Amino acid sequence: MPVSIVVPVYNEEDNVPLLAAELAALAPTLPSLEILLVDDGSRDATWARIQDAERQHPGVRGVRCPANRGQTSAMITGMRAARGDVIVLIDGDLQNDPKDIPSLVAELKEFDAVCGYRAKRRDTWSRRVASRVGNRIRNWVTHDGLRDTGCSLKAIRAALVADVPPVDGAHRFLAAYFSLHGRRIKEMPVNHRPRQHGESKYTNWMRLPRTAFDLIGFTWYRKRLLKHLSPSAS
Repeated sequence: MPVSIVVPVYNEEDNVPLLAAELAALAPTLPSLEILLVDDGSRDATWARIQDAERQHPGVRGVRCPANRGQTSAMITGMRAARGDVIVLIDGDLQNDPKDIPSLVAELKEFDAVCGYRAKRRDTWSRRVASRVGNRIRNWVTHDGLRDTGCSLKAIRAALVADVPPVDGAHRFLAAYFSLHGRRIKEMPVNHRPRQHGESKYTNWMRLPRTAFDLIGFTWYRKRLLKHLSPSAS
């Protein structure tokens, strides 16, 4: 199956060359590999580094957003531009390990979506605690059953792109949206690496109010969707 890897990036000028090289090295394992580096309105040299990667690595394609609109917008832009039957989502900060991608893709023979979870987190203690608390709260609301919804590394069938509503914050609840549509989901352990270059775009305090707001939005969406799908709905 042709595979498209979608990488939303924002101000990751130091990570783009390294990540592009690691992803391009997967080409022998993943036939017809396409790598989409989606620049979410970066203010540094990220777009220039993406253009360099296009020249250096076959299969790399840059997509430039006109302004910084957030990770969800960049992700959806990349997924809609993808040509593959399989779409892999991965962060642009090099903390996800590209070597895990072939294993996730292989599981799509029996599942619709395969979500990675960080078995050994390489983050600060405070970030790990915040993530654990956040995952419990999200599971209480979404019932998606995932232990690590914050892990961006996922492989999905291209048809699942239609399950994701174009609303800010949807990237945090992908598995929950897939579950609402009855998709078969599997979770797999993946490697997690410490950030070497650049700065995180989120802090615990920044993430908390956004996540709470997004949970409210998800609850509203679920209620409306289930009402629409109900046989008794008018």
